[in-house]
Amino acid sequence: MTVAPSRSNTLPHYQKIFHALNSCLQLARRSNSARIASLAFPLPPLDPLAVLLTLADEHQRQCYLESPSRGQAIAAWDELVGQSFSGGDRFQAAREYLATWQARVEAASHLQEGPYFFCSFSFFDTVAKATEGFAPATVLLTRWQVVRQKKQCTLIANALIKPHTVLAPLARTIAKQLDQLQSIPLIYSFQDTGTWQPQLQPQLQPQLSPSDAQTFQHKVRQTLTAIETSQLQKQVVAHALEVTRKQPFHRSISLPRLRSQHPDCYVFSFSGAQNTHFIGASPERLLSIHQGRLVTDALAGSAPRGQSAVADYTLGQQLLNTLKEQREHRLVLDFIVQQLQAEGLSPRYSTPPGLLRLSHIQHLHTPICADLPDHISPLTLVEALHPTPAVAGVPTATACDFIRRGEPCDRGLYAAPLGWVDPHGNSEFIVGIRSALIQGNRARLYAGAGIVAGSDPAKELAEIQLKLQALAEALG
Repeated sequence: MTVAPSRSNTLPHYQKIFHALNSCLQLARRSNSARIASLAFPLPPLDPLAVLLTLADEHQRQCYLESPSRGQAIAAWDELVGQSFSGGDRFQAAREYLATWQARVEAASHLQEGPYFFCSFSFFDTVAKATEGFAPATVLLTRWQVVRQKKQCTLIANALIKPHTVLAPLARTIAKQLDQLQSIPLIYSFQDTGTWQPQLQPQLQPQLSPSDAQTFQHKVRQTLTAIETSQLQKQVVAHALEVTRKQPFHRSISLPRLRSQHPDCYVFSFSGAQNTHFIGASPERLLSIHQGRLVTDALAGSAPRGQSAVADYTLGQQLLNTLKEQREHRLVLDFIVQQLQAEGLSPRYSTPPGLLRLSHIQHLHTPICADLPDHISPLTLVEALHPTPAVAGVPTATACDFIRRGEPCDRGLYAAPLGWVDPHGNSEFIVGIRSALIQGNRARLYAGAGIVAGSDPAKELAEIQLKLQALAEALG
């Protein structure tokens, strides 16, 4: 009698996957504890964003972070393990939870990086109900991660292995996912451009109402009074613009637009409960750690881009030579250096600042580097650096108090750390500015302006209008 081959045998990688999972199962049994098997497989040249937007179920927890400086993009979906925290010890709790699960990762190949534990934090240690679906701190490891490093693509499949886990169905699921990704159609390929563009929809044209504009300028004047009376040296005044329309917002339109319009920014998308998504294109890196080398940025002081090369150069030179902008930038630089020194590091940087030119705006910019000992967790530095004066103010405690009392809308994840940590100490965190919270047909767009002595309320209003417009152009 002829025996039909099992479905498992038709999957070319099944036996290899089963063997790797079985090795992890033996460790789980010997330790009588759950372990994480992390398997890596090469993929053809794919666009992780296209994969995420097409294959991931919209109700699954998802994370996306694209780093232009490293040519890296990571799409992650389907929660494997995760936990949320709140309160004053949220960073410590997240750090302990992360360390516990990192120690349980068993890599089935010699991964230089990954698997990636994604972390998000809100601006304050509590969040308002209006921040639907996002906790003050979250650590998340997903089952599936598609990673692009320049043109090299990898699938990282993570599996939770307990002492009595049945391996065959798990191995079959991983083999099927790998088979699908290795034979995926050309539409998912980033080819030479690194872009994936669906048909674009008409853009929003948001504008602050006259009353909102007056309210914002009034807050700026209040801040200037606090600076004149020496309560503050700097204050970031933020505004949230609520937008509602008949059709729902789609990340399949918004995220490719953000990447196309802001190729020099970090494009990100973090999902919460109730099908909410926090998305944006941030120019600001909080920190990057690679092979024990820390890089962070002082980014403050802004000017628009010029309509011509001559006008752009003139605006840039004015930014470099304006005392008010230099003062704002120096406050951020000094804060970061002092915080790193307090953690025992020796930061290095050059002066004077340079220019970081983005699509719609340019900033004063100073990169800061330091060597990082193995015993310092990336989350320790995230806690030390958040919030920087670039998004809060100086002194920090007073500025945060002004934010709590003066801003009508809870910041949520706006201007807060978002990123990932891997088991080897590598890490990348950004600051969630130039961002929006979307849910169905509702969107909340965020923008802020740094106020120091010499700030002009009308110019600061124009600055946040510029930032809101640049973000709105991406939403579809």
